[in-house]
Amino acid sequence: MSRALGPEAPAAPPQEPEHAIDEAGGTTAQHAGLSTVDTTVFDGVRDRAAAIIARYPEPRSALLPLLHLVQHVEGHVSRAGIAFCAEALEITTAEVSAVATFYTMYKREPTGRHLVSVCTNTLCAALGGDAIYRAVGERLGGIGHEQTSADGTATLEHAECLAACDLAPVLTVDYEFFDNQTVDSALEIIDALRRGEKPHPTRGAPLTDFRSVELLLAGFYDDPAVGGLEAVAGPSAAPESLAGARLAEERGWTAPAVPDEGENA
Repeated sequence: MSRALGPEAPAAPPQEPEHAIDEAGGTTAQHAGLSTVDTTVFDGVRDRAAAIIARYPEPRSALLPLLHLVQHVEGHVSRAGIAFCAEALEITTAEVSAVATFYTMYKREPTGRHLVSVCTNTLCAALGGDAIYRAVGERLGGIGHEQTSADGTATLEHAECLAACDLAPVLTVDYEFFDNQTVDSALEIIDALRRGEKPHPTRGAPLTDFRSVELLLAGFYDDPAVGGLEAVAGPSAAPESLAGARLAEERGWTAPAVPDEGENA
């Protein structure tokens, strides 16, 4: 038995699925979400962002320094920071997040006034790095890796390697080196930071704070806001690291010449 059909209803306009890829290389849902994130906190640095992007032939290549600029503003890479970078570079928030979560220098939680990194890799650990890390964490209120003291003085982190094995154990504050540390000397540094002081590093420039250093890492190393060129002044090499090169120079030692291609080694 057949049933008569009524007039055919007009077809509904097709709806694009949320997972569809649009012309900007992202999904519909991603770009819809991007437009709802408030990025006005970065209004004061949009000229700086443009200056960073202008350094590169491909805008997306500016993502690393742009993330440092975000951390200069907020002290970490927030959801708004990810949206700001995606908007500025015309890439997806997923692409920004993939980079921000890959590199340990980009922090996903708010950072204290200073970032204290204690090397706990093999040589530093064997010479006291683990004990220094524990003592520093206790002095900052019983905090651990990537946690911030209650007073906001510092965020503590394990550092996998700070590339200063000849000066072990070492720690850095805002990426400036404090070499040949002991538990007592490390605690003196932490106590000074808590008093609002800025002890001078063993090597490198005078301390400022984490957010100021992030502006340097974004490429504005001569900016008066972070101390101008003095902010990157200071010796970067220790005498211990140069001892071999100095001895070779004094005694006229040179490495054997590299044979030309085709010659017998």
